[in-house]
Amino acid sequence: MTGASTEESSKLWWTDAVVYQLYPRSFADSNGDGRGDLEGIRKHLDHLHAIGVNAIWLTPCFPSPQRDHGYDVADYFDIEPTYGSLDDFDRLVADAAQRSIRLLLDVVPNHCSSEHAWFQAALKAAPGSPERARYWFRDGKGPDGAEPPNNWRAIFGGPAWTRVTEADGTPGQWYLHAFTPWQPDFNWYCQDVVDYFDRMLRFWFDRGVEGFRVDAVPVLGKHPDLPDTPPAPPGLTDAQAWGRNIYGHFYETGHDVWKHWRTVIDDYERAHPGRHLVTISESYGKPEAVLAFLRGDEFHQSFAFDLMLITWLAAPMRKAISDSIDMLGPVGGTPAWTLNNHDTQRIVTRLGRLNSNDPAAFTGNNLVYVDAPIDLELGRRRARAAITLAAALPGALYLFQGEELGLEEYLDMPDAAREDPLFIRTNGKELGRDGCRVPLPWTSDATTSFGFSPVAVEPWLPQPQNWGDFSVEKEAADPQSMLSWYRILMAHRPLLSGDLVWVETGNPDCLAFERDGVLVVLNVGADAAALPAALVAGRTVILATQPDTTSQRLPSDTCVWLSTVH
Repeated sequence: MTGASTEESSKLWWTDAVVYQLYPRSFADSNGDGRGDLEGIRKHLDHLHAIGVNAIWLTPCFPSPQRDHGYDVADYFDIEPTYGSLDDFDRLVADAAQRSIRLLLDVVPNHCSSEHAWFQAALKAAPGSPERARYWFRDGKGPDGAEPPNNWRAIFGGPAWTRVTEADGTPGQWYLHAFTPWQPDFNWYCQDVVDYFDRMLRFWFDRGVEGFRVDAVPVLGKHPDLPDTPPAPPGLTDAQAWGRNIYGHFYETGHDVWKHWRTVIDDYERAHPGRHLVTISESYGKPEAVLAFLRGDEFHQSFAFDLMLITWLAAPMRKAISDSIDMLGPVGGTPAWTLNNHDTQRIVTRLGRLNSNDPAAFTGNNLVYVDAPIDLELGRRRARAAITLAAALPGALYLFQGEELGLEEYLDMPDAAREDPLFIRTNGKELGRDGCRVPLPWTSDATTSFGFSPVAVEPWLPQPQNWGDFSVEKEAADPQSMLSWYRILMAHRPLLSGDLVWVETGNPDCLAFERDGVLVVLNVGADAAALPAALVAGRTVILATQPDTTSQRLPSDTCVWLSTVH
């Protein structure tokens, strides 16, 4: 048996919730400016309700110059004017609540925008001032301080330091940025920063927000002296080099911040009976490092990313599932499963690559297999099977907007249209994430960007010409569509609520487990699989991703749920 259920966790809504990650800029445009907004979300809440989601996670919707599309926050206490106002946000919260849908926000505590009022004040202030103490300002090395304070490299490419010009016009200090120069890192040893985010948490909780997905968790803690990190092996990207930065990646002082946040949240819950708030950690890394954030006094939940990044092979998939559940069992935690997000190529494209079941091709990079041919029909068949497996697992399930339509990655987007700083700062060596952030298709009307906008206007990112074939309008009318499958699948998900027990099928291409007596089997092999008669005797098909599935025969790239034995 894998994992453990607790009486407490079974009472908390977020332990097994279906959460829909919503990228506001690309969801729905209500005013015709080619960019999504809160009113567009509010008008399409029935779409989310029909899928059966319990909560919406909004990627950053705070005021921002949008150089990293919201992950460069200029004000943590307001709404980006492109998306609407605080009044619009309040209406969205209220209308979502009428459909029993909660709202989660995406917060970026490691860094802010260089246009944040605090950072602008720091640029005008003198070295050693309280304004600069909120960030990592340091004198440079070498003659006249002309060299960066240490050897750290930024995750999105280039040095992790930028030199400023002082008020008198002379070259001055340097400031640290783990990602880009327009995203300066906060110094969490500064009490001003701690107090600021305490106020931020309470501000949004007071407006009805039920929790936060926390961005870039491993990079927040830093050694106070910022020493040089041991050089990374040659050939690594700057992002990979940061992962080996022993003084700035998974550094121990980050835990002090998350423990403090948990205290703030627990105090808020005690003062507001009936509220059950949640924080979800975005943490890519070794299991033991991720687990350290989930010891009961820090985060409530952490994403289980391994299943999203793994090859299409039964053994690695089983290991990814077991490792995630077993890791959390001792602390009473539950995984947050996801197969897609705003940083990863869409699963239809990833699993459609003809080497996606080749262990030799796997690099651990979330944009892996970029050179292999793609079979999108194969990718959609596998994506349907993968979500059917993921929906059967214990824990929460996070969906990324558009996956319910079977959308593919827009790989052929013109370079001139791409806006991702990852693409820009690596001069196109890293393809970036624009291809999964393309505005959604709601109708087959190409003149209105397939219903994304109410009028004829160019959307902020171009859409593929075939987008209308995957519109909500078209798929809602097709009982065999991916959207119809998601609706059916999420309606059946409450059937499974117990622990996971692995089952052996005798076939290395099949992965199987039981929950509450329901048998779930996935065949990732190239050939149909015959299931053992003793295993399936007395069982009938509840759900199957391919129509020719029976309790005895499982087609290639198919997942099936079979009833309990009668």
